[in-house]
Amino acid sequence: MFKGSMPALVTPFSNGELDLDALKRLVEWHIDQGSSGLVPVGTTGESPTLTHDEHETVIAEVVKIAAGRVPVIAGAGSNNTVEGKRFVKFAAEVGADAALVVTPYYNRPTQRGLIGHFTELHDCADIPIVIYNIPGRSVVDMTPATMGELAKLPQIIGVKDATGDIARVSQQRASCGSDFVQLSGEDATALGFNAHGGVGCISVTANVAPKLCAEFQAATLAGDYALALEYQDKLMPLHEAIFMEPGLVGAKYGLSRLGLCSEEVRLPLTTLEDSTKAAIDAAMLHAGLL
Repeated sequence: MFKGSMPALVTPFSNGELDLDALKRLVEWHIDQGSSGLVPVGTTGESPTLTHDEHETVIAEVVKIAAGRVPVIAGAGSNNTVEGKRFVKFAAEVGADAALVVTPYYNRPTQRGLIGHFTELHDCADIPIVIYNIPGRSVVDMTPATMGELAKLPQIIGVKDATGDIARVSQQRASCGSDFVQLSGEDATALGFNAHGGVGCISVTANVAPKLCAEFQAATLAGDYALALEYQDKLMPLHEAIFMEPGLVGAKYGLSRLGLCSEEVRLPLTTLEDSTKAAIDAAMLHAGLL
């Protein structure tokens, strides 16, 4: 169920409030463009600056609009286990297909703490869980051995791996089994990630280039790495330009150039410098998007 190109959806705003009309437009566009799943309210969805009510509204709306046409993996992480359980339960209640749970940030748990946290969330609701391992943001790295322990739990079915270490895919195949769903969390290395055994990407760039990212993923999953490399060459400048500043800000700017939502973000993030906008414009032109 979980494979291919899945945009880590931005959360559109208008005058400081959720723009649910734009959100509906984005969901319909992504499905039409061939995205194989949707991931609302992750980091790219500005989860740190959404209220709990806004977080749950976005999840419910995306599930409702998608209407079973593609799976929805709902952002449900927190560094507070009780709060995480609330989000996981909510995702299950509204019919999301899985919950994306980040390793707890800032409080830096041990590997034993990670096992305790994910076990609690696993046990609180009947919904598959995808681990989100992003040590660059959370400052804690779940080891392949720890992931292997958690993979023994029936509802922990996969990982969004944003370590940037392609060797992790093989290590996690060894510790978690070949059926464990491994999804890249880093656009630039998604080609090598799938060559090692990954099956898709939860992508920031796919916000702006969903059709190209979907076709790129389809090529890798068909084993046509020559074709995938052609897509990689077309997309690589966009991967780099979007992340010159925080990726979600770059993604929102790209979407604004396509007329799909505003570039508005919430502090402490700010809109892009003009030089970054120019780089994204050039990369979108290179990819044939402008």
